[in-house]
Amino acid sequence: MTTFETLGLSHKIVKTVEQLGFTTPTPIQAQAIPQVLEGRDLIGLAQTGTGKTAAFGLPIIEMLLNNGERPQGRSTRVLILAPTRELVNQIGDNLRDFLRKTPLKIVQVVGGASIGKQQMMLERGTDILVATPGRLLDLLDRNAVSLRHVTHLVLDEADQMLDLGFIHDLRKISKLVPPKRQTLLFSATMPKTIADLAANFLTNPVKVEVSPPGKAADKVEQYVHFVNGQNHKTELLKQILTANPDGRTIVFLRTKHGAEKLMKHLEIVGFSVASIHGNKSQGQRERALKGFRDGNIKTLIATDVAARGIDIPAVSHVFNYDLPEVPDAYIHRIGRTARAGREGIAVAFCAPDEGGLLRDIERLMGIEIAVASGEPHATLNRPVRPQRRAGGGANRNHAGKGAGAPKSHRAKRPGEGQGAKAAGDGRPARSDGRKPGGNKGGFGKPGGRPQRSANQGGGQRRQRQEA
Repeated sequence: MTTFETLGLSHKIVKTVEQLGFTTPTPIQAQAIPQVLEGRDLIGLAQTGTGKTAAFGLPIIEMLLNNGERPQGRSTRVLILAPTRELVNQIGDNLRDFLRKTPLKIVQVVGGASIGKQQMMLERGTDILVATPGRLLDLLDRNAVSLRHVTHLVLDEADQMLDLGFIHDLRKISKLVPPKRQTLLFSATMPKTIADLAANFLTNPVKVEVSPPGKAADKVEQYVHFVNGQNHKTELLKQILTANPDGRTIVFLRTKHGAEKLMKHLEIVGFSVASIHGNKSQGQRERALKGFRDGNIKTLIATDVAARGIDIPAVSHVFNYDLPEVPDAYIHRIGRTARAGREGIAVAFCAPDEGGLLRDIERLMGIEIAVASGEPHATLNRPVRPQRRAGGGANRNHAGKGAGAPKSHRAKRPGEGQGAKAAGDGRPARSDGRKPGGNKGGFGKPGGRPQRSANQGGGQRRQRQEA
């Protein structure tokens, strides 16, 4: 049986980990920790929520303690880069737990917080610095920190950093760290851009992979509602949230403006809701996340900039109110549920102009997402599966259990009828298992991708704007 001790970690660190409630390493930890302890450069391919922070954090802490050196003023021995404020804070909080009963110091620096205070925190130096690339460059410009003593460089969520346009920042930073260092790169996907980045940053890396790119967590059940437009999305969302008051839900939208507009509307009609996106200050984002973790806020409205920085095991449902224009983002979004061994449900709303986006997502994942039907509450509690294919094959996304769900006798709130139609018999599954639409293209022109409005740009450009 693999344990943290058999991976090569000291008894002191193992004891700390066990006190935190962790006894068995996750697959990424079991594969990565021995390689990192050997000093190898490493590429780790794994989805969020698989224990990556401990996979690189525990062996690095072990090596820092064995080294016995202390950091010099305005310097760091370990540099960890992450794409968003939320992810930096999440990594820092997790590592701080591991650093209990050690003399090691950790500092987190992100945009949106006082740079003067961060300069003071770095004055005496730190063992571990966790940063977003932009804020790190700001501090470097002020001579508040030096990277000349870095022995370990970690690039976490590297694909997200590239999506957000940080490639030039990463290149600048790479020139400031010593060439003789250990570099660890973690990514959920491995496109050519990540392979090129790894070739420039890493030396003879070992590659570990625990989840094939383009694959969602095993315990996420996925469904799609076909709706007529934004108004139907809002009405349907309100019905489902009303019917599932105890769930903890994240709703993803494409734009900051749309997220804030939806949040205010839900708040006005009485839902416990908050929003998190690029226009929110650091304090506002932290308060929203704290309220969500504590359970005081039941629904969090978010854009993709926050998709990878939310590590809350008890999220029961994720809604793709807007389908993302980059298919990988769908996987990261629904990865906010079914964490830490729990089950979760991901529901997508697909308007007529989003049919091509849905097909891109299904192509990436190699599945056909089940079409939801029945009353909105039934969709989440005991969904009706699409009809079976000819020959008895079930939809590839599910095991085909259960024939249906009982009708609800709950009195409808004003405005619910229209959404219920979209949820139920508005777009039924076809007997041949294909999505409704009548032609190969699904929506829009026969056999073609749907037309997008003029303000719908590429996914990378939109995400950079969000950051």
